[in-house]
Order: sequence, then C-alpha cells, then structure tokens
Amino acid sequence: MRRQRIGLPVALLILLFMIWGIQLSRRAPLAASSQSPGALIITGSPQHHYPNVDLSSPRAPFIAWPLARICTETTAWVPGLVFLCDNNSGGPGNIRNYILTCVRYAVEAGATSLVLPRIRVRSADHLADLFRGGHAPFGYMFSETRFREGLAAACPRVVVYAALEDVPYVLQKVAREGLPDVEKMVERVAPKDLGRRAGCDLRDQNRHTDRFGDRFRAWLDESALERRLPAVGIESPRLIRLQWGVLWDWEVMRDGPEFVATFGGLLMFRDDVLNLAHAVVRAMRREAGRISNNAGQANESFLAIHLRSEEDALKEWPTYEVQAAGFITEVGRRGFKGGVAYLASGSESESQKFADEAWSEMQLNVRTKYDMLHGQKLETLKSMTWDQQALVDFAVLLESDYFVGVSPSSFSINVALKRHLQIGGLLARPWKVGGTGDGRSWVVGNFENYWDDWLFMYDGMWP
Repeated sequence: MRRQRIGLPVALLILLFMIWGIQLSRRAPLAASSQSPGALIITGSPQHHYPNVDLSSPRAPFIAWPLARICTETTAWVPGLVFLCDNNSGGPGNIRNYILTCVRYAVEAGATSLVLPRIRVRSADHLADLFRGGHAPFGYMFSETRFREGLAAACPRVVVYAALEDVPYVLQKVAREGLPDVEKMVERVAPKDLGRRAGCDLRDQNRHTDRFGDRFRAWLDESALERRLPAVGIESPRLIRLQWGVLWDWEVMRDGPEFVATFGGLLMFRDDVLNLAHAVVRAMRREAGRISNNAGQANESFLAIHLRSEEDALKEWPTYEVQAAGFITEVGRRGFKGGVAYLASGSESESQKFADEAWSEMQLNVRTKYDMLHGQKLETLKSMTWDQQALVDFAVLLESDYFVGVSPSSFSINVALKRHLQIGGLLARPWKVGGTGDGRSWVVGNFENYWDDWLFMYDGMWP
C-alpha cells in the first residue's frame, strides 16, 4: 500500500503541537517562590487543589490564591487607611486569631496599609495578667518574612510598615495638628457597632461582615465631616485599631473552606521554635520506638495531650480532675496504653501529677519538652518566655499521631482544627463540635450551651 505523504505545513503544525505538549507536561502544577521550604509561598489558581500539601504541618507553605481572591473582590481600596492589629493578648491561640481576624477586617475595609502587628506580652510573675508586660515585636512569635511575603503575594495593594511612624505623612500630621505623640492619632473601632445586632449575644460572631466594608467607609466619611477632618488620603491618613476581643468576630466559613484552610498560613512560628519542636518530635519517636521494642513491638507512634490547668485558667473551665479522667479514658480507647505520650502544660507540678496518675492507671509513659531536649537546645528552650515555650508545644502537638485536648481552651481548639486540615486539605469540612473527634484529635469539655461553653469559638477560629 502506498503511504500518503504529509505536506510540509501540516508536518510543521504537528511538530509545534508536540513541542507545546512537552512544555505543558514539564510545567509544575504549582507556581512557587524560591524560598526555603519553611517559608514557601504558593500562588496558583482555584482549580489547583494541591493534594500533596499537608496544611496541618507547622511548616506548611502559604497557599496565596484564596486570600488573593478576597483581595481581588475588594474594589474600594482607601489610600491612607491604616490598620493596627496589636490589641491582642493571651496565648498562641488568642494571638493568632486576633491578628488574622484584624487582617481580614482590614482587607474588607479597603485598608492599603498595615503596621506590622506587635504582640502583647503577659506578666512573667502573674500569668493571668495579660496586659502588664507591654508589647514585643512581631518576631516574638511569628516569622516576619512569611507574613510580609505571603501578604504581598496575595494582596499587593496592602503595604506593611515596620512601625506607625514609618507610615507616610503620619509624623507630618502629628506636627500639623499639634498632637503630643503618634498614638493620639489612633482611633479605636468596634466592628460589631457598625451593624444592628438586636437579639444577638455580645459574644456571637459579627453578623454584618458582608456589609462591614461599606458601613465602615461610610463611617470614615461621616466622622470626618463631624470632626472637620480632611477626607482620608495619603497625605491625611486615618489610623484604626480594633477593640480588644475582636478575635472571635468573623464567622470564618463565610469565606469558604479553602480560605479557612489557608489563611492561618500567614502566621508561621519563628524558626528557632520550629527547630526545637522538630527536635522534640524526633526524640519522642525514638522514645516510643525504644519502649515499644522493649515490649516486643516496633512502633514510633506517640500520643499528645494538652493539659490546661495553669494559674491563668478560668474557673468555669473543666477542672484538672475532669481533664485527667477524660484523657486517660481516651488513651485506653485509642490503644495507647503502655505507650508514650507527650504532655503540653505550663505547670511542672500539674505535669508531674498527671504523669504519675497516667503511669499508675495505664502504664502510660508521659514526657514533656524538658525531658526530650538536652544541652544547648534545652538551654535555648529555658531562655524563652512562657508563651514562647507554648509555641514549641503547639508545633509538637501538630506533629503527633493522635491529640487530646480540652475545650474551651483556644490553644487546644486551634491545634485540633489545624490538625483536621490533614484530612480534607484545602477543602476540609468544619470540625464536628462535641463529637468523637475526627480520627486525629479529640477534646474533652462541655458542649451544651453555645455561649456559656464557648462553642462560638469553633465558628470564629482560623486554623
């Protein structure tokens, strides 16, 4: 049979399609910056589900497109509008949620500037006093590089300034108006006051977030007229600090599961914290392997527990006895009897008490971060403040094989919700409150009253 010749134009067209196909196959599905793995920023688009990205990891990359989508939808950017997100307090769960909620409000308001958030430090002598220690820099807890690069990748219209004095025309305005200092320029705003909340409990989420932007900008204009101020602009900035307690305001699922799953990635813990946590996890796995080998098994799995009974715990929270009983029951239910557990607690005496009880009842070998670090690493840990050491615990709990905590501790809930992301990834469904857990975590507590049992936190917390 005679073969039919292919004409030169057709052959060239086929060759071009082949080259194009090869180029497509070589393309990575993710567009990533050239950062180290711990500071990775992933751009991309909604059709990329990133199945191989473990968003529960303390070193998870920041997937930028869900926040970029929110920023793209913000059409009313306001030059000269500056948000401060430093009115935070408490432990890592509270601090993370305040900053993230404040940033979310800032984007909705159309703020074009953020001052790098400071971290409020509790009293070293009185842990329940959350306000006496003043402020520390952002790097006290988090990676400044991750925050700046993540926000720049998602919201290039928002500029982050190191300090209030660095914002353009702020010092000029202070001098022009004869103010004693920059702080006198700052205005405090309660977002919930910009919507009618008849019949709502004050602790409930803000039911007017969809309308917040328009109402806030209207308030800017109206207040400027009332006080005879020039309209907000680059040369006449307005500085906004949200009220304390705004941290549970935003009903997070309104922005979609992919936004909820990724937004918290803006706040990655500082490198030395993550390095210590990694060392603890490796040591825990070695310890679990050693103990299981002695029992004729080969298993490096370890349980993690958060005991929340320190001096700053609220009296209406579950008592030590309730927590301990629930934890030990769960140890047996999950098959960790005779195994190894990592205990996160800020109280050495309570830690020892629980370790003794766990060994007596379940032959459970309880270890803490102080047991698992040695030499310079242990000295580094001891040089950290109480809340910085809690960051190490937080990261270790994320890496454990199973976690049990206590509700309504924002620390425990934050850990459980972030661990939950490993199951559903970018499209993770919400945690089932008050159930038997998700197979990765379980929390003991009361789950009857939405407000009195602090269940509203589950609807307003960013993993």
